[in-house]
Amino acid sequence: MRIPLQRLTQSRKILNCTKDPQEAEGFLDKIASRTSLDSQEQALTAVNKILEEVKQSGDDALIRLTKQFDGFTPKPLKVNPEEIAQAWNETPKELQDSLFLAKTRIEEFHKNQFPKDFLTKGAHGEQLGRRWDPVNKAGIYIPGGRAAYPSTVLMNAIPALVAGVEEIIMVSPANQTGKLNKTVLAAAHVSGINKIFRIGGAQAIGALSYGTETIPRVDVISGPGNIYVTLAKKSVYGQVGIDSLAGPSEVLIIADNTAKVEQIAADLLAQAEHDPLAASILLTTDESLLTKVNYEIEKQLHNHPRSEICRKSLNDWGLIVICKDLETCAALSNRFAPEHLELLIANPLELASKIKNAGALFLGHWSPEATGDYLAGPNHTLPTSGTARFSSALGVETFMKSTSIINFTEEALIKTSNAIIELANSEGLHSHANSVKLRISRTSSND
Repeated sequence: MRIPLQRLTQSRKILNCTKDPQEAEGFLDKIASRTSLDSQEQALTAVNKILEEVKQSGDDALIRLTKQFDGFTPKPLKVNPEEIAQAWNETPKELQDSLFLAKTRIEEFHKNQFPKDFLTKGAHGEQLGRRWDPVNKAGIYIPGGRAAYPSTVLMNAIPALVAGVEEIIMVSPANQTGKLNKTVLAAAHVSGINKIFRIGGAQAIGALSYGTETIPRVDVISGPGNIYVTLAKKSVYGQVGIDSLAGPSEVLIIADNTAKVEQIAADLLAQAEHDPLAASILLTTDESLLTKVNYEIEKQLHNHPRSEICRKSLNDWGLIVICKDLETCAALSNRFAPEHLELLIANPLELASKIKNAGALFLGHWSPEATGDYLAGPNHTLPTSGTARFSSALGVETFMKSTSIINFTEEALIKTSNAIIELANSEGLHSHANSVKLRISRTSSND
């Protein structure tokens, strides 16, 4: 297959930053801010109107809005448990086994995340500690639209189950006939989820946040969605906990001369095929990869079922940068703070120590990002748009909260009373100080 050179040179941005990486920094900053929520005023207005409708009218609003946006009347709102079981029974044996293997690996990994309670003894006999408890109810949002995501069911449901959440409510948009994807239902079945509602969009987030006649109010909502879902999660945060404000997916690959060009191209396309807003970035010290990678991408796009999405993503948000050394690659990556970071280099463990900001690290030539998407074990719900600088993957703690434990003895209060009173007085809080003074004076009078 012959590919025109013009298509290769124009298909995505190429920067040579061997002398000065600043130009690359600007491009990376632009990519990271490609879907800033601050600029979505029109969408936010629409979202807030939808949330208010759901808050005021409950199920009636859900039925009306689903008919308006998704083209069917969701009566009943809840998926029949028999339909969930049937979806599992109709799933091919090979896919059943794959779902079960993924479920097992994800569950085993997340069990290692379970936070531990602790109780320590202070200098004066006081006990201080922290206790972890699961939330009572969790809501998981499973997107529809361009593709079905059974893996997202597993990645959201399993940490909640490991945490000990008693009730998990799943919402997901159905197609125009009112049906959910069978593999999504099969993933729910293998995860033990049987309360599923066929609604999506901002109205589903509203239902989980406020509760309706049919859908219970939850304590935490997790799961990715489109801009309306994300803005709805942002609006309801504070009334309910959320996992994160997820943006479009992104991968950054650092490659040296040991990387195989067909693997680089496949891994870039694996991200690009998600969404026209997905970002696929290559930082490399091997200048010979430039033409090879672009050529290989075009080769793999031939007869690709999602080629239009891939091309839009790569043309708008694809980037190849030539760097003078791997240290420069690491510095640029830390600035971008990618959701997924692949190190396709000779010594990935050595460079990994220099990586400070990344949602997930994939080390070496045998760890494509797809392993993390499906069954490696760590969660695939990761910080995007540079938020890996300060946030982490979804995990067991997302569905738990901690309570501080303070158990002072009489001696402990007496010994620390002067300091407490001084600090309270410095803030002008009379009753704070007095609450200690009363106890100390009563102790002194008993003596």
